[in-house]
Amino acid sequence: MPLLDLLLAMFWFFLFIIWIWLLITVFIDIFRSDMSGWAKAAWVIFVILLPLLGVLVYLIAEGGNMQKRATKSAADQQAAQAAYIQSVAGGGDTTADQLEKLQSLRESGALTDDEYQQQKQKVLNAS
Repeated sequence: MPLLDLLLAMFWFFLFIIWIWLLITVFIDIFRSDMSGWAKAAWVIFVILLPLLGVLVYLIAEGGNMQKRATKSAADQQAAQAAYIQSVAGGGDTTADQLEKLQSLRESGALTDDEYQQQKQKVLNAS
């Protein structure tokens, strides 16, 4: 029965990996939550002293909020990434945006008509 022993060992190994992943997920969510410090400490102690019961009770009590916090965290990360990409890419300053800026400068009197035409040609030639 060596094949059966190998399959059983693989099964227990993967269960152990899932258990570690579940513990890490619970600990991350405990510290991500908006609970008081005492409540977080109580949950951590409960999960450490009685791991199986602690994790199951936490999943039952906070399971719905875990999903909301994970979704909010993912949305925050995506917004931060989009803002970073936008800042690195130059802020989306298109030719039309540059021409609008030149027009507003001309209307405010900061540019003369000749200066406006010169800058307009530079913008159009650059694109």
